Amino acid sequence: MSENINSLINTITVGTSIKGDIQANGDFRMDGTLEGNITLTGKLVIGEHGHILGNVVCQNANVLGNIDGNLSVKEFLTLYATSRVKGDIVANKLAIEPGAYFTGSCHMLDELSE
Repeated sequence: MSENINSLINTITVGTSIKGDIQANGDFRMDGTLEGNITLTGKLVIGEHGHILGNVVCQNANVLGNIDGNLSVKEFLTLYATSRVKGDIVANKLAIEPGAYFTGSCHMLDELSE
């Protein structure tokens, strides 16, 4: 009972497909497919088999899979070599590994205006 709710990690596994928007507190791992938007207060990890067809809003994100939509990441976004992103990015900090695919525009947040 004393476990902190924000320390829990929601997980959608490979082979699972969801249609609709997701809002969650804490962290989330997506290895399945989401057709909808996702809004989190924590970190999003999209595994190599994960695919989101919609917009993403979160605190931090590690992308190894696919996103067809816009990303808004308040702190740190990492696009790994296996990632495929088609959409616009707004982030405070951004790391892109060689081999990652990204098409869209990118806007870095101004730390002084936050």
